[in-house]
Amino acid sequence: MTPLEIIETEATRRRAQAVPYAVATVVRTLAATSAKPGARALILMDGSIAAGWIGGGCARLAVAKAALAAIVSGQPQHVSLRPEELLEIEGVQAGEERDGIRFPRNGCPSNGSMDIFVQPVLPHPHLVILGAGPVAVALADLAARFDLHRTLAAPGLNDPSLANAVQGSFDCAAGAREAYVVVASQGRGDDAALQSALSAGAGHVAFVGSRRKFAILSARLAEAGVDPAALAAVAASAGLDIHAITPEEIALSILARVVGWRRRGNRDAPAP
Repeated sequence: MTPLEIIETEATRRRAQAVPYAVATVVRTLAATSAKPGARALILMDGSIAAGWIGGGCARLAVAKAALAAIVSGQPQHVSLRPEELLEIEGVQAGEERDGIRFPRNGCPSNGSMDIFVQPVLPHPHLVILGAGPVAVALADLAARFDLHRTLAAPGLNDPSLANAVQGSFDCAAGAREAYVVVASQGRGDDAALQSALSAGAGHVAFVGSRRKFAILSARLAEAGVDPAALAAVAASAGLDIHAITPEEIALSILARVVGWRRRGNRDAPAP
C-alpha cells in the first residue's frame, strides 16, 4: 500500500473504534527540511504517530502538542516552525500564537521553515434514547440525519440490562466530545431509566414528560438516594418550546436542544 493508503486504513480503524485523532499535513516548507509539502501523519492524543511521517523529532514534538490541542478544542491548528532568528526579524516570540498561527520553539538544527496544518477528527457524539414509544422512535429516526451515534434502549420496570446498555454506550463514547441521554420511557420504567442515565455520569440528560411528572419522579429518586444536584440539572421538559404536538414535532424540539448543547462551545451562545 502507498503511505496515503496506510493512513486511510488506520483512520478507518480508529473511526470504527470511536478513537479521536488528528491528521497533520505539511503545507509549506522553505530551505532545508526533511519533510516536504504533502507529507502527512495520523497522530493520536498521546502524541504518537499511528501512520505517516511529517519530519524529525523537533517537528514531531510541536505537531504532537498541536494535535492534542486540536482534539481537545475540536478546532484545527496551524503550526509554523521557523528559525528563531527569523522569528525575531518578524517580531514574533517563540511560543506565541498570532492570527491563528502557532509559532512553537524550534530546536531543529537546520535553518528550514515548515508550516503544518493539523485537523482533528472526532467520534460522532452519542445520543442514548431510553424508550420504545413513538417519541423515542421518531427521535432515533430524525437524529440519523445529524451525525449522531444512536443507541435506542427500551427500559423495563426493573431491567438490570438497562444500566449496562447506558453505561456501555458511554464507555464506547469515552473518546467522544459529547454524549447525551434522552429519557423517553413515558411511564414505562421512568425511575430505572432516569436513574441509569444519571448513574452513568451523562453530562446532558433530558426527560420527556411534564414538569409536574418530573417533579414527582425527582422527589421519589431523591428519597432513594439520587443526588439532588444531578436531578436539578436534568432538562425537563426535554425539548425547546416550539408548541410541539405530534411525536415527530416533539422529537424535533428535543433534537433542537441536543444541537444547542452540541454547538454551545462553538460560539458565545446561552445554554438552551
